[in-house]
Amino acid sequence: MITTIQYNSKKYKIDLSKPIDISIPIDVTKENVNAWYIDDPKIFPEKFDDQTIKVSEGAAVNFNSIHFNPHSHITHTECVGHITEEVYSINQSLQQFFFLAEVITVVPESYGDDLVISKKQLQFALGNKNRDAIVIRTLPNLNEKKSRRYSNTNPTYLLEEGAVYLREKGIQHLLIDLPSVDKERDDGLLVSHNAFWNTAGKLRLDATITEFIFVPNQVEDGTYFLNIMIAPFENDATPSKPILYSLE
Repeated sequence: MITTIQYNSKKYKIDLSKPIDISIPIDVTKENVNAWYIDDPKIFPEKFDDQTIKVSEGAAVNFNSIHFNPHSHITHTECVGHITEEVYSINQSLQQFFFLAEVITVVPESYGDDLVISKKQLQFALGNKNRDAIVIRTLPNLNEKKSRRYSNTNPTYLLEEGAVYLREKGIQHLLIDLPSVDKERDDGLLVSHNAFWNTAGKLRLDATITEFIFVPNQVEDGTYFLNIMIAPFENDATPSKPILYSLE
């Protein structure tokens, strides 16, 4: 289904029948992606009067509860409330859901004992392009990203200079295939989160960070239409399902 969308005074054609899902789901039937030192998510049927509420157990319906943390177990989108004392909700902060996005692929650079994404890499990838969102795919890009156990592994992260550059470039929505834009252990400084949301100045209340995405290898770098779909949680972060659409 081809549709024409007018966005920022320009018209784009997208095929709504060809969505590109870049989310990682919770799937307790296999090893789930995990970070931040907590147990795996759980999906389990409730019990009433010793009866398991599950059709295969004789109940009329399946009635599961889910125990998870969005930051640890699933693709999630977060707002500045993730790092502020004042409460901000992603459900209130994100009020638009369609954006022009640039997908880029980077090979993390060595930085001491770490692997990082630098300002120079982002500048090279974006150039003079003006985009609402950036989708960062890191290499190597293996399927194991969807089940990796990230705790205590010091994953790749975004340097503060890169976050400042994206903010100054006008990027409102940052999506990345890592558990965090910041170093795993940084004494709570969270320099890239703070830089992107501009906590030292005027807070970027409508800017978001989406972590734990997975961009399939067959998706080429370039410009896409992005739909960030979120679950309506009044919380700093919520599970999300970002979808890309190729431009016709």
